[in-house]
Amino acid sequence: MANIVTIAANLLDNGTVNSTFLVPKLYDFGENDGTFIMICAFLLVTLQTGFALLESGCVSEKNEVDMMLRNVVDIVLGGVSFWLFGFAFMLGRSVYRNPFIGLGDFLTDASVNDPLMGQLMAVYLFQMTFSASATTIVGGAIAERCNFKAYCLFSFLNTIVYCIPAGWVWGEHGFLSNLGVVDIAGSGPVHLIGGSSAFASAMMLGPRLGRYAKGTDPLPLGNPVNACMGLFVLWWGWLAFNSGSTYGVSGAKWIYAARAAVMTMMGSFGGGSFSIIYSMVRNEGRLDIVDLINGILASLVSVTAGCFLYHAWEAIVIGIIGSALCCLSMPLFDRMGVDDPVGASAVHGVAGIWGVLAVGLFADNPIPLDTTNGRSGLFKGGGWYLLGVQSLSALCLICWGICVTLALLWIINKIVPIRMDPNEELLGADLMEHRIRHSQIGISRALSALAPLKIDLDDAINAPPIGRNPGHEQCIDEVRAASQKLYEWRSFMDKMSPQKKASDQPKVVDNPGLGKNSFKLRNINRKNRNGTDNHGYEGKYSHATSGAENGLRVGGNQLFTMTKSGENNQSERNDQNFAWID
Repeated sequence: MANIVTIAANLLDNGTVNSTFLVPKLYDFGENDGTFIMICAFLLVTLQTGFALLESGCVSEKNEVDMMLRNVVDIVLGGVSFWLFGFAFMLGRSVYRNPFIGLGDFLTDASVNDPLMGQLMAVYLFQMTFSASATTIVGGAIAERCNFKAYCLFSFLNTIVYCIPAGWVWGEHGFLSNLGVVDIAGSGPVHLIGGSSAFASAMMLGPRLGRYAKGTDPLPLGNPVNACMGLFVLWWGWLAFNSGSTYGVSGAKWIYAARAAVMTMMGSFGGGSFSIIYSMVRNEGRLDIVDLINGILASLVSVTAGCFLYHAWEAIVIGIIGSALCCLSMPLFDRMGVDDPVGASAVHGVAGIWGVLAVGLFADNPIPLDTTNGRSGLFKGGGWYLLGVQSLSALCLICWGICVTLALLWIINKIVPIRMDPNEELLGADLMEHRIRHSQIGISRALSALAPLKIDLDDAINAPPIGRNPGHEQCIDEVRAASQKLYEWRSFMDKMSPQKKASDQPKVVDNPGLGKNSFKLRNINRKNRNGTDNHGYEGKYSHATSGAENGLRVGGNQLFTMTKSGENNQSERNDQNFAWID
């Protein structure tokens, strides 16, 4: 394949997109590599499903829909900002880029005459999913008390928090990249940035109302099944994360793509084994689902930076250490008063630090690839240089993630309050932000308690429970009203004609078990028992259908028949068209 850099250099005067500068080495791949990258990108889009399931399962039921919608927002608004400026800040190729920030490729696009169109689009799509994941990590840490409108603004702007440091590590302009930092799939740029930002956000917003009223033990999960299903989807998507970061399968790339997949699984086996043992020891033989889920995720984060640079036993050890650091740091953060409902600060932040440092200890030189620039880790005889660069990378990413997130949230808070109103927080974001009322949640108790505060609860009170059909309820109310009218009219007619015999005219007889609000309602027989048409009473609200049964017609529709007192026999109740309405 002709060198793409040479091709671009020969197109200086053709007016193609970004043809006045050299193309980054990142785009030097062909058709088969591009196909592999796109397939991995497709899988990474579904990774958002895993985040959504996990985060919605870890919060209370009154906020689970809100968490789902926030994951949608992360893709939509985060995708728009990544197109507008995120990709430019990360991998921009203009002559104005510098070691701190990339510039160029704003409003990312490519013309049909651009020989780099395929490479540019494949890399753009792949990196867009990374950016969305970094934002989603933060969303779980500030669940159940962050204002939805403020979060939308944060999701749009958080691209800045991720893309600039990602350029330091992966862009040819980045100062960490030029120093020789190694991070294959994002333990630093994705997970450490996301975890640091999550920690800063949770610290700034403060804990949920009543979170530590009864100690620091974790709150019950809203839906443990959803949380566990989210783990499986994330597990699946992580293979695309790590294998796809070889950027192809040509030459020796496919060998290391396969190795990345295997080592990813081996690391998760080590982390999962540790979390099982840890949880059973800590809980006297019982397995806590949060320990297991977060232990496995932390081990995946730990092997991500050097996923194809390790041997199997090394991946297992790295996964065990990452899981241990996560499981031990989660209660520590709670003692500090940092309320993180999903444990993102520990899973992605603490394990992310370890993942970056592990490369400096265990990394092999992946011959013939130049991923490590020919260097090896400290334990492989490579000296201290790689470990030093990895340590510098971790420090820079932590400082950037915490400081920029605090500044960003401070600015957003000046525009839209980032914390929900306490009353809205008690009622839940599903009801107050999205007008979704769960029938299984005792929301009426909260509504009655907050009513004396004179806050506007009209929308909350009038919101119908999900899964209900208000039209059906209205029909039932109309039937009850019509049946009451029928009862009153029949009683009046009976009093006005007391001399008529029961055989000639249906008569309503007092029945202690038959009140005006408790009629037995039946489908209508349009014929008398002798087979002739019945011409009984017919009025605005009723239509008699037999000497023994009287029907109700509302709006032109025959709804039911009313049995005369004392003639409610079993054969009638067993009729195939029988409808019983209390």
